Amino acid sequence: MKLIKTALAQGFIRCHDCGYLIKSKVQCLCPVCKSSVSARRHQNLHLTTALIISSFCLYIPANIYPIMAVTELGVTARHTIAGGIMVLIQKDMVPIAILVLVASILVPLMKLLGITLLLLCVHYRWQVNVHLFTRMYRIIAFVGRWSMLDIFMISILVGLVNMGGVANVIAGPAATAFAAVVVLTMFAAKSFDPRLIWDHQLT
Repeated sequence: MKLIKTALAQGFIRCHDCGYLIKSKVQCLCPVCKSSVSARRHQNLHLTTALIISSFCLYIPANIYPIMAVTELGVTARHTIAGGIMVLIQKDMVPIAILVLVASILVPLMKLLGITLLLLCVHYRWQVNVHLFTRMYRIIAFVGRWSMLDIFMISILVGLVNMGGVANVIAGPAATAFAAVVVLTMFAAKSFDPRLIWDHQLT
């Protein structure tokens, strides 16, 4: 068994911003985009871990507390994310309910678990399918922005539905927590260096 021959092992490092391959093993400036380039970002693991722990802590209130309060003819109904999905199903809006379920509950949870798995893989130097784990990281980094669907929907409703005591929509405390979860997980994915997955892997 032998180690996988990474670009770093052959004297190359890749620019984080433009992807240019540089013949160097030490930190330098990219000749193309002039950004700072380093072989690995080990110090960012602590930042990624802190961001993920914060996201897990905020994920609980984001799903427990009401994400919006809807007032119709003086009667106020407060809905959590799960409660809003149930209301959509009761109103025969199943496709929208599935979309909210995937974007607001499943995607953030999968992102949290996925980044946690990547951190554990790097920390404990697990022997894994590096192609699969790298692909998983790319998916996490790509789909992160779509988790803001609930926040976009609430922002639109708050702006459009404002008829005093007749009808009104107000964002609940969970909206802030949920937005924070999405932003923190996006930062966590950005701070993680996927090249670390390839280190210490055997063929």
